[in-house]
Formats: sequence, C-alpha cells, structure tokens
Amino acid sequence: MNATHSSRIAVVTGAGSGIGRSVAVELLRAGWSVALAGRRTGTLEETAALVPEGASLVVGTDVARPEDVGALFDATVERFGRVDLLFNNAGTFGPGGVPVEELPYDAWRHVVDTNLNGAFLCAQAAYRRMKEQVPQGGRIINNGSISAHTPRPHSVAYTATKHALTGLTKSLSLDGRPYSIAVGQIDIGNAATDMTRRMETGALQANGVVAPEPVMDVADVARTVRHMAELPLEANVQFATVLATAMPYVGRG
Repeated sequence: MNATHSSRIAVVTGAGSGIGRSVAVELLRAGWSVALAGRRTGTLEETAALVPEGASLVVGTDVARPEDVGALFDATVERFGRVDLLFNNAGTFGPGGVPVEELPYDAWRHVVDTNLNGAFLCAQAAYRRMKEQVPQGGRIINNGSISAHTPRPHSVAYTATKHALTGLTKSLSLDGRPYSIAVGQIDIGNAATDMTRRMETGALQANGVVAPEPVMDVADVARTVRHMAELPLEANVQFATVLATAMPYVGRG
C-alpha cells in the first residue's frame, strides 16, 4: 500500500501534548484518520478539537501496559479498518538533573517502561496488524532523540532508553522487509514544547555551566514526520535528525 491510498490510518502515541499533538494535527489536516493515544483523555480531546473536521479517535492508553496497547490497536482497526502508520512518540524524561548514584530504581524503571517497553509494545502490535492486513504493510516511525547519539549530563535513564530505541528501530526495519513494513526514526533536538521550555531559560551543559539553548518550532518537526509518513513503502527515511540550528549538539561537550 502506498501513501496515496484514500484511507490513510495513523496511530499517534503521546498525542495529548508537545510533539505528539503537533504531529497528530499535521496528519489530521492532511486528511489522515488518526487514533490519538495517551494516558489523559482530556488532553487528547483537546488535540482532536484543534481539527474538528478531522477523523480522529481518542483512546486512553498507558503504553507500558500490554492490555492498553492491545485495546488501542483493536479500537483503531474497529473504527478505521487498518493501520498504515504508527508514530511511536510517547516518552518521558524522568526526573531531571539527578546524578546516577542518586537515581531511584523506581524512576529508572518508569523511564524504561515508558520509553523502551512502551515503544516495543506499540511497535509489536502495529507490526502484527500490518503483517496480516490487506494490502499488507505499513510504516512505523520511532521518536528517538538527540540523546540517542549524545547524552546530556545527569540523564542516564533517558539516554539509555533512546540509545536502545535506535537498536529497536534497526531490528524492526530489518524484520519488516518481507512484509512491506518500513521502519524509521526521527531524532529531535530542542523543539519548543512544554517539556523543553527549560532549555530557553537554562540547561546544564557538559562543562557544568547552565546556559540557555535555542529552540525550533515544533511544527517543523511535524512536517518532517508527515514527509516520512507519506513516502511510498518502497522508500524509507531510516534516520532523520531535526534540531534547532544553533543548539549545542555538534561538538557538544
């Protein structure tokens, strides 16, 4: 199936705010039908209301719970008939600025359960649907991070999960080839959202200095995801890095 099919169906996790909301809105405005997933249905309803003419479905989902993920994809297929795209976006920074020796195990587990286990569960559920549906195939886009390449100080849990997500992307991409399942990853740096607001006022740098960092419009990320999503399945953006031009990434440290 290619991206010109009249019924393009997407699942967006973490769709109640930030990057997930921006991508969901971009897809809805482009004519996609979108299942909006997240733990807070109120914020998902707010996302849906931004495109009232769009075909959206709100599904309360904790991506770390296998039963929630299964229900999400069941509801999507029941409503829209298939799954053409998963934007695997739900994630958390966890407690910020905590040295590794002071990080509580429960906090580590929460970040791993959300960022890695949740991404796996959603990808697995999407993979199963895409493999069995007719026409066969679809696309998964994982939301990585600049931290999938280069860590920030005191970010061990977040950085470890984002490095692991890169391995997940590569493995899924390889295993999906026989079934027309294309898998890629977008690594995002300093998109302006509530989660990154602190970057503008000051973020800890590798040399111990706290300094403000440039940010970019989150809509630029959404347009990039849409471009990746609307490629024919014969083409794939394996990895894309989209970042604020002047952020301290190249040569960080």
